[in-house]
Amino acid sequence: MACVYIPVQNSEEEVRVVLDQLPRDASDILDILKAEQAPLDLWLIIAREYFKQGKILQFRQILEEGSSPEIDEYYADVRYERIAILNALGAYHSYLGKIETKQREKEEHFIRATQYYNKASRIDMHEPSTWVGKGQLLLAKGDLEQAFNAFKIILDGDRDNVPALLGQGCVQFSRGRYSDSLELYKRALQVYPQCPGAVRLGIGLCRYKLGQYEKAKQAFQRVLQLDPENIEAFVALGILDLQTNESAGIKRGMEKMQRAFEIYPYCAMSLNYLANHFFFTGQHFLVEQLTEIALAVTNHGPTKSHSYYNLARSYHSKGDYEKAVRYYMASVKESNKPQEFVLPYYGLGQVHLKLGDLKSSLSNFEKVLEVYPENCETLKVLGHIYVQLGYTKKAQEFLKKATKNDPRDAQAFLDLGELLISTDAGDALDAFKTARNLLKKDGEEVPIELFNNIGVLHFERGEFQLAEQTFMEALGDGIWVKFIGSNAPPDPNVEAGSNPREETQYNPINKLNLERVIEEGYDTMKEADSDNMKVKSEHVEGAQFNHTGKSVFRPIAARLSILKFTHMQVFQQLEENGIAVELPCDKISTLFNLARLLEQSHNTEAACILYQLILFKYPDYIDAYLRLAAIAKARNNVQLSIELIGDALKVDDKYANALLMLGDLELKNDDWVKAKDTFRAAKDATDGKDSYATLSLGNWNYFAAVRSEKRAPKLEATHLEKAKELYTKVLVQHTANLYAANGAGVVLAEKGQFDVSKDLFTQVQEAASGSVFVQMPDVWINLAHVHFAQGNFALAVKMYQNCLRKFYYNTDSQVLLYQARTHYEAEQWQDCKKTLLRAIHLAPSNYTLRFDAGVALQKFSASTLQKTKRTVDEVRATVAELKNAVRLFSLLSVASNLHFHGFDEKKIETHVGYCKHLLEAAKVHCEAAEREDQQNKQRLELARKVIVAEENRRKAEEQRKFQLKKRKEEDDLRQVRQQEEHLERRKEQWKSSTPGSKRKDRPQVEDDDGVQGEKRRRKGGKRRKRDKKSRYETEEAEADEPEEMEDEDASMNYRESYDQINDQDDQVEDNPQDLLAAAGLEDSDAEDDAAVPPSNASRRRRAWSDSDEGEPQQRQNESSPVRENSVDMQESD
Repeated sequence: MACVYIPVQNSEEEVRVVLDQLPRDASDILDILKAEQAPLDLWLIIAREYFKQGKILQFRQILEEGSSPEIDEYYADVRYERIAILNALGAYHSYLGKIETKQREKEEHFIRATQYYNKASRIDMHEPSTWVGKGQLLLAKGDLEQAFNAFKIILDGDRDNVPALLGQGCVQFSRGRYSDSLELYKRALQVYPQCPGAVRLGIGLCRYKLGQYEKAKQAFQRVLQLDPENIEAFVALGILDLQTNESAGIKRGMEKMQRAFEIYPYCAMSLNYLANHFFFTGQHFLVEQLTEIALAVTNHGPTKSHSYYNLARSYHSKGDYEKAVRYYMASVKESNKPQEFVLPYYGLGQVHLKLGDLKSSLSNFEKVLEVYPENCETLKVLGHIYVQLGYTKKAQEFLKKATKNDPRDAQAFLDLGELLISTDAGDALDAFKTARNLLKKDGEEVPIELFNNIGVLHFERGEFQLAEQTFMEALGDGIWVKFIGSNAPPDPNVEAGSNPREETQYNPINKLNLERVIEEGYDTMKEADSDNMKVKSEHVEGAQFNHTGKSVFRPIAARLSILKFTHMQVFQQLEENGIAVELPCDKISTLFNLARLLEQSHNTEAACILYQLILFKYPDYIDAYLRLAAIAKARNNVQLSIELIGDALKVDDKYANALLMLGDLELKNDDWVKAKDTFRAAKDATDGKDSYATLSLGNWNYFAAVRSEKRAPKLEATHLEKAKELYTKVLVQHTANLYAANGAGVVLAEKGQFDVSKDLFTQVQEAASGSVFVQMPDVWINLAHVHFAQGNFALAVKMYQNCLRKFYYNTDSQVLLYQARTHYEAEQWQDCKKTLLRAIHLAPSNYTLRFDAGVALQKFSASTLQKTKRTVDEVRATVAELKNAVRLFSLLSVASNLHFHGFDEKKIETHVGYCKHLLEAAKVHCEAAEREDQQNKQRLELARKVIVAEENRRKAEEQRKFQLKKRKEEDDLRQVRQQEEHLERRKEQWKSSTPGSKRKDRPQVEDDDGVQGEKRRRKGGKRRKRDKKSRYETEEAEADEPEEMEDEDASMNYRESYDQINDQDDQVEDNPQDLLAAAGLEDSDAEDDAAVPPSNASRRRRAWSDSDEGEPQQRQNESSPVRENSVDMQESD
């Protein structure tokens, strides 16, 4: 039994205190300690014992008294014990602040701990234990940097201080530096190998974080060797075993958790893992008990967060969503960030989604996505939420990202296909096909709904063969195969089993197969006329009764015998013959779609049999009745169609689609009152929520306003206003309803508000053009009507033409009639006639078109004859058109006796008389036009002759100028050649002549005379150059004279050319003497040569002049500057 002895003051006696029997009231012990002035280490031992016994108040009372100012004053010389007491109080308050959840109390504890540590530092600031306490306090506060510095101060003084090493290792672990933390723990163990097992627990946690699971397991096992009841080690080993995801490992892990629970039933971690295990086993009462205990025994935030999560998940699985939300929120509150524990955010998002709180659910799942941005489940959930919120594009982005992150997730492709099916059928089809292939590859069964969706998309894209194959693959074997399958015998050349697709071979629909089944099962159909067994494939326009506003396929004609759908004996006979007639409920929709495909493929016999099969097995399937009624209506068998709709209404008298189709049939029978009542009944059946019912009532009011009978203006206005009100109501409910917008535009156009209606029609046209599933030619026609009403005939014609090309392949006579009327109002008579002829070619039995063509011809003829200026061809064409008009009206006059065409005989006769009158008048106009045409021809002939004469004169003038230019070029070329030859001869003369005397022997007077002569020669040359220029100007001016001066001009030009040659020769003769004089080498014989009149140069000039015929002698004298210079030189001598 442990005890301590308190020495009695001034005595040798001691007070014995048994530590296990400490009094409840610590005041007794304090009185003894104070009275006997016991050492402070005894104070600390007794306080620690109280703490071990869980008597916290006594523990605090003793330590607080031991750190009071009186005690400090009395024990002033005692340093270590005082510091130890203060550090103990600081550590206690640090622990309280760490586990406290309320922020205010937490801060108060941390402040008091700081005060105690500071007081201890004032006693001895270098005490390591005080710095260890400060480091622990900073670590509890989360100030890792300051805590690291505090421990570093100790290690700088004593690198082997074990508490500092452990504290710094804890700091590094909190920082995520597991390698550094592991080194510090190992160093502490090396310094003090007798460390408790908790040190090795830290080593194991570092190994676990570093992914060294085997070494971590060894460390935890070593902890258990040192401390067999270490709960943390059991929990850690249990977690390692659970993470193996193997049955044996999970079993071992749960055994360790159970062992930890047996050792200490209040370990929160073991309780949480046990609760998690029992959740998956479905023992929710144990989950709730364990988590409640865990919440009661722990104040650690992350641990409490896991406990709340387990509890919330248990209530979530039981459907108690209110409690689930409460505990999920508590779990979220305990974890500061989603990165620490993200699962409660996911669960909270699921519950909010279940409760319909989409925004809160979206917020929680987005937080999950921040932590795990590649998680496919979160991406898919977010895609669904965005779809419900109306953000289709964002939903597509998330689902596409999910398929990209996990290309093997078939469900992601299914979700993406369902989302794209209304916006992008092509991508939706690809997504569905990918999902189908993934399911087949994984060996999973492909849902029939997936096959059905793929087949419908092929159907809508017009890929009927692929759609049929998909539907047949979804349906598998059944009675329907005998109606549409292949009965061809097997090929004997092909071995059995050689074809992997041998079991299920589907050929295109065969009429003979259907007839064979009918013959086998229904004897009465054997006696049917063979002519009635032929399938007719002509198109007859059917009713559209789809309440969603989408265009419905036009039904195809069927045989009258097949349309007697109330006879089900054929299937009864098949059952009597031993043929099983079975149709599983999950295949009804697919079989209906297959019948719809057959109907669209012009095989209405097979389609009718399949509809009949559906009704035989499921008589309450109303849509089959409606499709049969649509086929009957397409054959104009309105009565049978009404009977079939009546059968559908017997199943459900408030079925909106049946009522609406019945109303359409009553309108077709011109039963306006019944139709209105039927439409109202359809509207009441859906509480006014069916947009098609409201739309049908609007159409009824519009047609009532514009009926061809005698109109009452007030009643017409009332019906139009009511129609507008109903169309507007539909648009308020469904802003994207194109048919309601089109109807509202029609009403506004009827009221004359063309600008507003044009804007409406334009918006509807743009919206309809952006969808491949919507075909609305009416809006194009209505927009063209508005342009026509506003006088924009060119735009109206363009709209009619685009509508014909886009929707009717240029084969609709009614739209051609609209276009012809536009041409007529625009006074484009020929275009009007051509358009009407096209329409007559398409509808030859429509006599109204012929009447309109006659009117157009008549109008064209009248307008042509009223012209002030018209050609004879126009008049002749008018006569021809008038004759055609008379022929047309005469034909119509004969047909007008039959009131079936609705023509007035008197009116036809009036047109015939008017055309004949125009023919008589056209003869006079034709004669006048012919006379005028003859005169015009004569004037044109005279003008043509004048133009030809002028053209000839112009060509002659151009030829003369060309010849003159050519002659001038030849003269210039000859002059250049003569100059070159003359220059060569002069060079030869210079070479043969003797050198003259030096220039310095010549008197100064000769030099002066020579200079003056040279100047005169230069002046004379300049004058002749000016004369030569003036002669060329004269020549150019004379080139424009009349043709009779041509010869004279040519001779003058020739003489001028000769003078130019002489001038150039003279200049060349003077140039050698000038050059010699300038060089000081004058020719001594130059004077003698100059004095002799008949020089070589003059003889040559005379020879040239004699050779030129008709050249006057005086022109040679004038053009000879050398001769003048020579005279001057003789005088100077």
